[in-house]
Amino acid sequence: MFSDTPSTPPALSPTVRDALDRELLALLQTNARASAAELARQLGTARTTVLSRLSRLEREGVIAGYTVRLAQDVLNQGLQAFVGLTVQPKAGRSIEERLQRMPEVRQLCAVSGEFDYVGLLRAESAVRLNNLLDEIRNLEGVVKTTTSVALAWKIERT
Repeated sequence: MFSDTPSTPPALSPTVRDALDRELLALLQTNARASAAELARQLGTARTTVLSRLSRLEREGVIAGYTVRLAQDVLNQGLQAFVGLTVQPKAGRSIEERLQRMPEVRQLCAVSGEFDYVGLLRAESAVRLNNLLDEIRNLEGVVKTTTSVALAWKIERT
């Protein structure tokens, strides 16, 4: 017999409780190595408040980890482009696997709308970006690509 109710309760999703949490997270997204004292100074609050907030955000899963940004990303070396891909039905999995093997494909998202996927590419030159786009266009199952080269990052929190 099937039931509409799950046998185990769903996990609670992590939550950001207030504006201070949001501001703290935005600062960490800019510089995850900032000290608690520096964060407190920028937020206009006590260092102990920042430490307790960080502890709670980590414990509740809002903060899943800290990361390193490579110099090439920070210095904007090379070119970045967004590519929209339209693929044949049932070709998605094999295309995902082939794109996974291309180190220049930084992100790939399944999306709704005009495209099936949107990818973020990084290439060291226009020539390499052009060759990479040719490789993607020639993948079996790719019907169409549309590319937009990123000219400037106005907000970056990755």
